[in-house]
Amino acid sequence: MRPNLRTILLATVAMVSVGGAPRAAFAQTTADAPVSGGEDIVVTGYTKSLSDARAIKRKSAIQVDVIVAEDMAKFPELNLAESLQRVPGVQITREAGEGRRISLRGLGPDFSRVQLNGMEVLGNVDSAQDSRGQRTRDRAFDFNIFASELFTRVEVEKTFQAAQNEGGMAGTVGLFTGRPFDYAPGSKAVIVGRLGTNQYTKDAQPRVAGLFSHNWSNTFGALVSVAYSKRKTTEQGHNTYNYNHPSASTLQSLVGKGLDISRLSAAQQTKFLSGDLYFADGNRLSSWNADQERLGITAALQWRPAHNLLLTLDGLYGQLTTKREELHLATRPLNSTGSVAFDTAAGSPWPAAFQQPSVIKDLRWDDSNYVTKTDVTGATFGSENRRSLNKTRFRSLELTGTWEASDRLTIDGHVGYQKSTYKTPYDDKFYMRAKGNLVADYGIDGRSASFAYTGWDPTNASTYAMDSFYYRSFNNASELREGVGNLRYKINDALTLRAGAAYHRFKQDGIDLFYDDNVNGTRAKTRGTAVGDVSSVFSNAFGSWLVGDYAKGFAKYNEYHRLAPNKDGSGGALRDIENVYTTTEESESGYLQMDWDTELFGKRLRGNVGARGYHTDTHSSGWIQGDSYAYLGTTDVNGSYSGVLPALNAVLEVTSELQLRFAASQNLNRPGLGSIAARGSALQDDGGAITASRGNPGLKPYKDTTLDVSAEYYFGKVGLISASVFNKQIKNFIGSQTLENVPFSQTGVPFGTIPGATAATIVKEFSMPINVAGTKSLTGVELAAQAQFSFLPAPFDNLGALANYTYVDAPKEITGISKTSYNATLYYETKRWGLRGSMSHRSAYYTGRDPSVMSANTRGFEATTYFDASAFVNVTKELQLTLNAVNLTNQKDTQFWGQNRYLYNQNQSGATYMAGFSFKF
Repeated sequence: MRPNLRTILLATVAMVSVGGAPRAAFAQTTADAPVSGGEDIVVTGYTKSLSDARAIKRKSAIQVDVIVAEDMAKFPELNLAESLQRVPGVQITREAGEGRRISLRGLGPDFSRVQLNGMEVLGNVDSAQDSRGQRTRDRAFDFNIFASELFTRVEVEKTFQAAQNEGGMAGTVGLFTGRPFDYAPGSKAVIVGRLGTNQYTKDAQPRVAGLFSHNWSNTFGALVSVAYSKRKTTEQGHNTYNYNHPSASTLQSLVGKGLDISRLSAAQQTKFLSGDLYFADGNRLSSWNADQERLGITAALQWRPAHNLLLTLDGLYGQLTTKREELHLATRPLNSTGSVAFDTAAGSPWPAAFQQPSVIKDLRWDDSNYVTKTDVTGATFGSENRRSLNKTRFRSLELTGTWEASDRLTIDGHVGYQKSTYKTPYDDKFYMRAKGNLVADYGIDGRSASFAYTGWDPTNASTYAMDSFYYRSFNNASELREGVGNLRYKINDALTLRAGAAYHRFKQDGIDLFYDDNVNGTRAKTRGTAVGDVSSVFSNAFGSWLVGDYAKGFAKYNEYHRLAPNKDGSGGALRDIENVYTTTEESESGYLQMDWDTELFGKRLRGNVGARGYHTDTHSSGWIQGDSYAYLGTTDVNGSYSGVLPALNAVLEVTSELQLRFAASQNLNRPGLGSIAARGSALQDDGGAITASRGNPGLKPYKDTTLDVSAEYYFGKVGLISASVFNKQIKNFIGSQTLENVPFSQTGVPFGTIPGATAATIVKEFSMPINVAGTKSLTGVELAAQAQFSFLPAPFDNLGALANYTYVDAPKEITGISKTSYNATLYYETKRWGLRGSMSHRSAYYTGRDPSVMSANTRGFEATTYFDASAFVNVTKELQLTLNAVNLTNQKDTQFWGQNRYLYNQNQSGATYMAGFSFKF
């Protein structure tokens, strides 16, 4: 039976009211009491950061985990996401070996809210791979936008309280930059420098950061920090486009056109022609290479014009620029089906070698009819060189004020503005074709890959011919305005009343431009020509092949990046324009919360209870498009929703070492941006039947009811053992609805998009996202421990360890989360030097599900285990030397498709090593 949340809240309020007289002295002595026999253990460095983080967790009224920087401009890891993976319940995705996004407590990246100095923060970058969702317009935050050196601590709030803004159903991640009053009066400065390399790229990777702060007697202060890094990245390996399932008639037609299957046995020929087989599509050898440059700047001014008034102005600028070069050698037939390994004869203008059909020499398939091996002579290949320039820019400015009006009354709040832009000025493709041989073996189970190019040299230009150029460009922008005001009134030593209001306005828009090789006219003048003068040999750890050279190719064919006809007159008008929509969300909310700190049966009891009311208006306008992406008109749709979110958090300090936590709350997560976008389509077939679709700004938010119980045992200066159990009951999942035979006026799609239509014209099929009835239950367990082994004899008393384990039981409809994950760190630290080694594991997880065994809508990632290490030596009190190693084992990143988990994409990014220094002034 599910607990009645209203009953729990009322009972807790009653318990607080009668729980006994306030005990201010009790609260103070318990909070500050030593937790181990009287030993005075001085902790520094990494150990101190663990101790500081533990202190914040212990005193918090909500369930929170914290990571604190060891020193100025010196976060524990090179990436914030990689630091966060050490927190129980957090799992990360990686991009070129670097942490990118997080999943938290059984929910994917879209469900975790990120705040910067208390203000919500938004920011997206792109992925190199289509299979990972190359470009995203969503609510998830990409942690690789910012350098970790800019931050002093990160907090992960796992339970919700009314005083926190609504949203982030999985939890809230708080990022905090440095402020001048964090440091003692006077000047403080630090310079951090590192130089590294990667086993694949073998480049020099500089990483520098500096911080300067001056505090004028805690009356006025100024701080500025800068972090810059530059590096090459690579991901390389084997992949497919999942599968192709040609029909029997298609295969028989290919054989009729000359495809040679005479080398196959009679049984193999029968099976091949049956139409039962699924063939790997693409059979691709790939290398995703990038030059990445990252700059981050923070600035903070603090002013205390009176002893009870503090004003803080925070600014942050982030810039991530990536020049990417993606190089692929894949099966790309000219006269066959999909991107399978076999082809029939091509015609003019292709050279003679391309006018010969393929010969299939061998096939192997499994019990699900997936072809796990093909041996083909005369396969047609495509060599693709995709170059792109990607620019992410982030700007944030926030003014925070705190006024202690009296001993009992405190007023605080902030106003802020953020803008995040993601632009791709160019994303071009340079295609060449080749004719050669391929043995593609995916193993007996289809989960591995090896390609052999027998009897053919993929670096021989005479076996290639030029194909064409393809030009693209992308632009996205997000904007946020936020204002928050809070009031805190201390009724007595036991009770504090808190109230506040917030305003939040979010806007996002964008456009994607595609100018393909047929429309832009390059196919006509380039296809079939020789490539010896426009190509070069590329090699990586998995193979060598010929790739196009843009400078030479553009010069030869009088081409350049363009989204309009060429100056020489070739090419037509740009037609393929997609994802054109603007979405706005405007929210007002207010809360009332009672904090208590009292005694129950001689034990300290603290916590809070309250409720938050909210109202959100949504508005979206977007293009309606028809055949060949033709613009037909713009639709404009509004929506709104409101509600109340109750929350309770309670902490019972059973002893000075042991405390129990309980939380019960409701929270929400606003729908995905793609679902509420008003973009859509309107099509009319030859018979006059109309079909239409659009997004739905009227979608209600996901909503959950969460219960959380935990026990925490504190010992020593660092020691902690904790166990948590949580359950989330989630409703308002989003699905799709198709209505039949409805009038145009009920679709929200302008009837003018179809010539001659009126408001009463019947639309045969209309589809849009809707909220699906029902509730999904998610349950998880988190275990964590950390300790300094000071009880061991010297020199082992400098050893320490921390570890955690998370298990999540979620329904199949909730994807993006591993069922199990665990982390462990072992460290040895003295005042002079220290070593640290870490491992992080997450089990296999799905990013999509489908009931069909062979559906590519079922996809996910195999389990991974990453190992990192670091070391330091304090040369002097001011100078420290460091050494870091990331991804020591060169872990494979493997994506799969289908219920049999066939190989979709497998790559490696190499180990990275970095040496550096830190100098404090």
